[in-house]
Amino acid sequence: MPKPPFDQAELFADAARRAASFRETLPNRLQRPLADYAGMLRRLAAPTPETGLPADEVIAVLDAQMQPGLHAMAGGRFFGWVIGASHPVGVAADWLTSAWGQNAGNHQASPAAAAVETVAAGWLLDLLGLPREASVGFVTGATVANFVCLAAARSEVLRRVGWDVEADGLFGAPPIKVVIGDDAHTTVFSALQLLGLGHDRVVRVATDPQGRIEAEAFAVALKAGEGPAIAVLQAGQINTGASDPFRRLIPFAHRHGAWVHVDGAFGLWARASTQTAQQVDGVDEADSWATDGHKWLQTPYDCGYAIIRHGKAHRRAMTAAASYLPEVADGERDPSHFVPELSRRARGFASWAMIRHLGRSGIAAMVARHCALARRMAERLQAEPGIAIVNQVCLNQVAVRFGSDLPMAEGDALTQAVIARLQADGTCFAGGAKWRGLAIMRLSVISCATDDEDADAAVAAILCAWRACRG
Repeated sequence: MPKPPFDQAELFADAARRAASFRETLPNRLQRPLADYAGMLRRLAAPTPETGLPADEVIAVLDAQMQPGLHAMAGGRFFGWVIGASHPVGVAADWLTSAWGQNAGNHQASPAAAAVETVAAGWLLDLLGLPREASVGFVTGATVANFVCLAAARSEVLRRVGWDVEADGLFGAPPIKVVIGDDAHTTVFSALQLLGLGHDRVVRVATDPQGRIEAEAFAVALKAGEGPAIAVLQAGQINTGASDPFRRLIPFAHRHGAWVHVDGAFGLWARASTQTAQQVDGVDEADSWATDGHKWLQTPYDCGYAIIRHGKAHRRAMTAAASYLPEVADGERDPSHFVPELSRRARGFASWAMIRHLGRSGIAAMVARHCALARRMAERLQAEPGIAIVNQVCLNQVAVRFGSDLPMAEGDALTQAVIARLQADGTCFAGGAKWRGLAIMRLSVISCATDDEDADAAVAAILCAWRACRG
């Protein structure tokens, strides 16, 4: 192999110094990008390079050029969306993953990548209290995890009525009834679309004020008609944090022959703490679960897990066979049998590193701490006249309404104005959403960096923005 025309050790060290500098400045920088998308396009627009730059200059230019468009997602005062903070230990493991350059497709390609997935998968099942016989696919995130789980569900419910969907497709197949809550996350509908089940061709079930499926409406939907069925439940509604009543819904669905899938992108991690586990009581009785590592486990992007109780259905839906692919011994786990990609990143290394670093107690403490901080922030905000918390803060989500004593249109306008003012201020970052037709500010407390001081600073900034807009 030709020797690179630069010092690899110095190049990597320079990148590490720049990365550390970025992280160290996060607490004191504006918690928003300095440039928007259009500004970054103007900044980066250039003809295709005809000649190359030296390696060290490329890294220096990359760092300088991209900084204005970077968000403070790894900081302690980022509450927008529901995303983790890429813990430094996970980042370091991910750097090694990139440097090692391993394709995690099979045992022969990388024995280490294959083995670490097997071990990390067992740890995940233990931490989340899920069946130890379940299979785990390491995917990009909950979007693809939902896709993989629902592919296995599609395969199994059709197999039970004598149809081989992997061989014969959906042309002429018995129709599958999909029962899903009105407040399910958009990624589940995307997965159904990709699987040919349709995002609108579903039976939508009424939900309560917190987004939980109504048990009576669920029963009516499942009883109607016959044939293969899939029920999609949710652990952690994106706006409220609420979870479906699994103890009531799952046994009923199984009595009617339905496969039960749970979208638990962040809410499934409530299982990791005794203080929150009751929120998802009974979820372990489902057939499949989708969750993220780059949320509450704080791995870097991209990392998600498709967890399926029925390994045969999982492998049947995902296995790609070819003569050039190595065979594995009976009983061994082949990484390519559980995900849609053959060539992919070795996500198991960062997953292993984060579990090994935090341990069961560290993960449980982090989940409990974030939920306590969410309650603390909600209590302080709700004490201010004109501010209402519109959800029961059961996990880490806080839905805030401003101008709560005003007509809906005026409250919407004020809420949006507070969000805009807060984002412009840059002390912290929070985004907006619609909940039950009302504009809300949504606070997601899920960064490993967030502490009491960050929570209090965020509350103070929100109150300042509200008082300015109200005035």
